[in-house]
Amino acid sequence: MDAAVGKLATIDVAIIALYLVGITILGTWIGRFIKDDEDFFLGGRNLPWWAIGMSMVVSDIGALELVGVAGMAYTYGIGVANFDWIGCIPAMVIASFIFIPFYWRSKVFTVPEYLGRRYNQFVRSLVALIWGVFFLFMLGIFFYTAALTMQVLCGWDLWFSVILVASAVGIYTYFGGLSAVVFLDSIQCVVLFIGSGLIMVIAMVKVGGWGNLMDTVHAMGPQFKHHFQLIAPADSTTPFAWSSVLFGLAFVLSPAYWLGNQAIVQRNLAARSEYEAKKSVLWGGFLKLFIPIILVGPGIAGVALHSGLEKGDMIFPTLIHELLPPGLVGIVFAAFLAALISSVDSYLTSASTLWTKDIYQQFIVKDASPRHYMKVGKALIIVFVIIGISLAGLAEKFGSVFGYMQTMLSIFQGPLLSIILLGLLWKRATGKGATTGLILGVMTSSTLFWLKDGLFTAPEPFLYIAWWAFLVGFFTTVVVSLLTKPEPDEKLEGLIYSRVVEKNTAAEGGAA
Repeated sequence: MDAAVGKLATIDVAIIALYLVGITILGTWIGRFIKDDEDFFLGGRNLPWWAIGMSMVVSDIGALELVGVAGMAYTYGIGVANFDWIGCIPAMVIASFIFIPFYWRSKVFTVPEYLGRRYNQFVRSLVALIWGVFFLFMLGIFFYTAALTMQVLCGWDLWFSVILVASAVGIYTYFGGLSAVVFLDSIQCVVLFIGSGLIMVIAMVKVGGWGNLMDTVHAMGPQFKHHFQLIAPADSTTPFAWSSVLFGLAFVLSPAYWLGNQAIVQRNLAARSEYEAKKSVLWGGFLKLFIPIILVGPGIAGVALHSGLEKGDMIFPTLIHELLPPGLVGIVFAAFLAALISSVDSYLTSASTLWTKDIYQQFIVKDASPRHYMKVGKALIIVFVIIGISLAGLAEKFGSVFGYMQTMLSIFQGPLLSIILLGLLWKRATGKGATTGLILGVMTSSTLFWLKDGLFTAPEPFLYIAWWAFLVGFFTTVVVSLLTKPEPDEKLEGLIYSRVVEKNTAAEGGAA
């Protein structure tokens, strides 16, 4: 069965247009208060915890997850819910009490900037390049995902939709800066919950409830026997066997994402205080409890309602077109646009920050004014929108856009996590160790990716790849660090968790 192509009713177009015009005006108005690079990249370090937490959630799930998670649930089952329940909440709790307060106290702009202080400038530049390039590829995926949905709902040409979406979001981000991103994301978080919840409820009513859905799907054949298993057996042919979820997701990709992803951490760096930085992550973790319900539900229901789709990623736009009456389509599509905008503005802002602060300021113009770096960051947003459009076609080469994103993350996040953990928790880790561990780890994951068909039985083994790349990066960093000269104590001041704790304890004891 092919996805139907529809045309939006007048009321839906009006709702979407009103929504887009409203957030664009609000974002531009907030942008009037931006004066320098700290305002543009970090909101003047004066953003409230509740807005940061909501922004983290909506930026993480985004349009890619609305389409991609529903698509993965359609193809493989509810195991994809682990990417929120196991893949977010435990790591967010750890981040809130250890890593985020530590980053905030360091007063850095980026995670690579911290790694540069802890190790050396080569590590900083390499990590910045890795994340910077990744963000550009992800922009292409976001544009493609949005265009795919618009093609189904509106019947518009795919590339016309790509250019339309990219242009609209690029203009909004150019004027908004991080302050506009965070405050508008909090609004978009509400819209997203309402819109996604609507389609989930209507889809479940259509299939006759959860019990009837399970009976219907199980009766469709043995290929669906694992569709309702949250944790599949180790020999499962899905990407969500218990071994991959535990080692690849819980131990590697989840903490790597929440502890080292610039697009996430950048918001916490903009909090008003260390205490509010902690609260923002815990608030986001609470909201994350409800995300799998509104994202996975439609994908599972779609198996019973529209079996046989050529690509699982088509199920979300197909359900919108088939189930919702005029008016509700506009609301749900506004939720989709909210997710899209929150993802794109996050990645645009973070990519601009990385390339401006970690590359441009370090190697091209070192001592310019804060306003100069703000202007450079804005100019890069325009460049990155153009690059994102040119990369949008790559998403068509993967079975699912969610699998594409996770595959790309699995290539470098494991090694990156290893040097972040060792750098923060082990004083003996050295710059040469981190450099070697990061490079060999990425080489390992890249090799495993190209040889995956002969090494793994899972159809998309990115979780296993992440685990093995993490181990290589971790042990390589340890071995090389022990064979090289230790970093001087004065360099590590304020950069090692244990030493900061000891210093704070001593200060409290002296005060007593």
